[in-house]
Amino acid sequence: MMSVEAAGSTSPAPFDPPLTHAEFIALTEELVAVTAPRLFAVVQSHEPEGAAPEECDARVAAWGMAFEEVSEVVSVDSGCRLSVRSLERVVRMFGGGADISARVVWVSPGASSEACPKASSGQDGVAA
Repeated sequence: MMSVEAAGSTSPAPFDPPLTHAEFIALTEELVAVTAPRLFAVVQSHEPEGAAPEECDARVAAWGMAFEEVSEVVSVDSGCRLSVRSLERVVRMFGGGADISARVVWVSPGASSEACPKASSGQDGVAA
């Protein structure tokens, strides 16, 4: 709960001066914006070595929300749910075989998938 706490107190201290309803709404909207998780997709790609672009394929295998210290991931196919501290683990779990790779693609405006390069079963580099 959003509140201002007095030192040593377990109950919220009132705002001084009291907030108007509009100010309170603005503060709660700011709280939501600051604490919102980042949304991402886990994309699996089938890119055989030497294949022409039309022979390659990709799909969204899972969706996730990245919080400050943990990410929650839900598989599209099986509904499998994961709580992980490292997106590298997610990339390794969804990558498989020589021709199947996985990468994290951020949905957030301004974010680039370049921050989380694809990784096959032999790689494990993802920057969050």
